[in-house]
Amino acid sequence: MSVLPKEKPRFQVGLAASLQRLWAIFVKEFLQLRRDRGTLGMIVAIPLMQLTLFGYAINTDPKNLPTALLVHDDGPLARSVVGALRATEYFTILRAAKDDADADRMILSNEVQFVIEIPADFDYRLVHGEKPAMLIVADATDPTATVGAIGAATGAVAGALERELTGPLAYLAQNAAPFELRVQRRYNPAGEARRNIVPGLIGTILTMTMLIFTSISVTKEIERGTMETLLAMPVYPVEIMLGKILPYVVVGAVQMTIVLVVATLLFHVPIVGSLMTLIPLTLLFITANLAIGYTFSTIASNQVQAFQMSFMFFLPSMLLSGFLFPFRGMPEWAQDIGSILPLTHFLRVVRSVMLKGSGFSELTADTWPLALFALVAMSVAIRRFRQTLD
Repeated sequence: MSVLPKEKPRFQVGLAASLQRLWAIFVKEFLQLRRDRGTLGMIVAIPLMQLTLFGYAINTDPKNLPTALLVHDDGPLARSVVGALRATEYFTILRAAKDDADADRMILSNEVQFVIEIPADFDYRLVHGEKPAMLIVADATDPTATVGAIGAATGAVAGALERELTGPLAYLAQNAAPFELRVQRRYNPAGEARRNIVPGLIGTILTMTMLIFTSISVTKEIERGTMETLLAMPVYPVEIMLGKILPYVVVGAVQMTIVLVVATLLFHVPIVGSLMTLIPLTLLFITANLAIGYTFSTIASNQVQAFQMSFMFFLPSMLLSGFLFPFRGMPEWAQDIGSILPLTHFLRVVRSVMLKGSGFSELTADTWPLALFALVAMSVAIRRFRQTLD
């Protein structure tokens, strides 16, 4: 009876051999990583971007906030109060409001963050001990951006009047405050963070999903080998692109509806404005993001690269748009970058419509950048798609 030889193991056993195999796989992964320039760039770019943005651009105590003056008394004490407010560096006086209606319009259209109103006969009533009331109207849709300024204003006005009330008027400074500072926090009087965050979630959710879904659409077809079949059909390239984009417009509309219903029923965030204003502007924002995602899909060679490009666009959108941190607290260079991003303008639109009741006329400054971005992005997407087909 013959004895069959024992089958030799396919690989050596033992700790040394295992470590040698582990090292070989380790080296192989690094070589593949080095060849994948997209992933390698993400490894370097993401920490650098986060460090730069968090270190230089993010500021939770913004200063130089745009302010309008509504002054009914130009006496020396009133001028001293205005000078003290300027000296805090929290208020940048942009212009003087003509009347209450003009001041309301500037707040409603996001032109200014504050309106400072000094009543008539302020000096006269102050020196006669009548405790005149000056008013600070704050756009509190972003409560983080107003807390520091309001606190600084109280101390600045008190200090200014204390310096002015000398000599025969010194007795006014010895008693209780000779004036009354009234603060009106509009649109979010309780300073609830959810009134700022929840409307902004519409923009961030749409940005993330629209970018990711569309950025992998073309690369998925190429990887599966179905793009050739699709191109063989009697359709034009533009029809293919629009046919692949339009379903995600419906998806975006469904997502917006879900967020609005949850925001109203669960978080009790009001919708003061008209849905007839919010819906078309949201569709414009969705179109801009779909065009960007589609452009990424024509540039990337696979789905991983498309996802990486989308993430590199989404990260600065989150950090520089004003969703997580006050937009006006960032340095000018960061605000310039943020002003290019569609999410920045859409956040102002959705918060203004939901919390302020703004209409199309008040949102012109943010509507045309959205439309321009969508037009440019669509043009690039169409051009890139035709080049991809060639």
